[in-house]
Amino acid sequence: MATPKLTIVSSIQELPSSGCDALVVLSHDLTAIPAPFAEAVQNAQQLDAQIINKTSVLRCEAAPAQRLIVAATGPLNRDYDDVRRFFDAARNAAIVVRDSGAIAPVLWLPEIPNTANYENAVEAAWFGFCQGLYEPLEAREHFGESVEPVSAVTLIAEHSQSANSVQSADWLYAVEEGRRVARDLCGTEPERMAPMKFAEYCQQAFAGTSVKVQIIDDKPELEHEYPLLSAVGRASFGTSQRPCVIRLEYTPEGSVDETLMIVGKGITYDTGGADVKTGGHMAGMSRDKGGAAGVAGFVKAVAGVKPQGLKVIAELAAVRNNIDALAFVADEIITGRSGKRVRIGNTDAEGRLVMADCLAHLTELAKNEVNPSLYTVATLTGHAALAKGPYSAFVPNGPAVKTGLVNDLLSASEAWADPAELSPSRREDYDFVRGRTKADDLLSSNNGPSATTKRGHQFPMAFLTEVALLNEHGNNSEKPLPYIHIDIAGSGVEGGDWQHGKPTATPVLAFAGKFLIR
Repeated sequence: MATPKLTIVSSIQELPSSGCDALVVLSHDLTAIPAPFAEAVQNAQQLDAQIINKTSVLRCEAAPAQRLIVAATGPLNRDYDDVRRFFDAARNAAIVVRDSGAIAPVLWLPEIPNTANYENAVEAAWFGFCQGLYEPLEAREHFGESVEPVSAVTLIAEHSQSANSVQSADWLYAVEEGRRVARDLCGTEPERMAPMKFAEYCQQAFAGTSVKVQIIDDKPELEHEYPLLSAVGRASFGTSQRPCVIRLEYTPEGSVDETLMIVGKGITYDTGGADVKTGGHMAGMSRDKGGAAGVAGFVKAVAGVKPQGLKVIAELAAVRNNIDALAFVADEIITGRSGKRVRIGNTDAEGRLVMADCLAHLTELAKNEVNPSLYTVATLTGHAALAKGPYSAFVPNGPAVKTGLVNDLLSASEAWADPAELSPSRREDYDFVRGRTKADDLLSSNNGPSATTKRGHQFPMAFLTEVALLNEHGNNSEKPLPYIHIDIAGSGVEGGDWQHGKPTATPVLAFAGKFLIR
């Protein structure tokens, strides 16, 4: 089953008399919900005192199909509570709904704190519920679409705060469709989602939309236009895993007010290359394409929302970091698209290399675009996961800070249950990637794990800035270009479990909250 059909009503009294088969109540105090539903909770509490602290199915004559599903959010008023309380409660409820046999539930948030950090609580509940319902692409292809049985969701937006601000059903559906694309691309196993199959999925996902899709897979063209990417993919040319660049472009009807230019890291499997991953650390590396997946997902949301004034250009670097006699190795010096000579420090630091030429290309194009900003999105470093835990790391350049762009995107990430944290770039990061001899201009990385390297998730942004010539577009230039590097190594899958965790589809919600609400 695809994303459930969504209907929004303004009160519980407006629920249709038939068609719904469960009422899901998301609340921090289930004993305070209105009668007659509170009676069912109180009766159940006599048998199980923990009913109000978990997600449970109760019999209630007043609920659709007599199914009342109560989902406790936990406290909402502490300094560290945020809208994810509703997202998480809805995600947990989705599993209970599915297991109960319901296929057309109603989501109800009877009480939402009247504070800014909960203004998107209703929307967060929808996205959390869909996160819980999602099953992997391989499961859907094996069992059929019935493996996702919920076909329709009714969302109640009755409080004044939510009723006035809740996005339309079409908007919510479009953004969730984007998140589904992101989860599929990130989570699917490496043979099913090899680079050219990744490209084929994108072609199918954008068929019939206003997004133009171009696949660049010709070996001479890649070697000329994307030499650093081609080095990483050197051992994959001539195989079913050959690399490609997937270019997505959305141009709105009418004038353009703003242009987003985004690069996504799509390493469909990361063996580490010649610096091979050992000790079981290769498991889960099919998810190293989460950055490209998230970018494709956001563009899919753009295709559904069709925003006016916003142009989006994305390049997805889909490459498998293979090992054979031709594999690139540490100590090689490779000249990138920009002309910068890059000494390879470690072949397991391949993500920044596959994005480098894409970013250089978009930097070239940005000079002629309207109000451009640039982004790289990648599951890049273990250091980001260690330093930020389940949060994305935003590493901005000077213009992204000066214009307020990074703060706006951080605020959107927080408001839309897709939180991130700031990691400023510093002079030490640029010193770290400078060439060590006259034979090279830049060092791609050191030869140790990023998680044990000081500023291990910040210095790659400096490398990308230098190798793409974005350093020529800082605050002191005639053409400043805002740029944010986004490391999702800690936020890309639930629970940090790269082998089994469900993809989160980050940063689709953060980008949608910032750029698609107009």
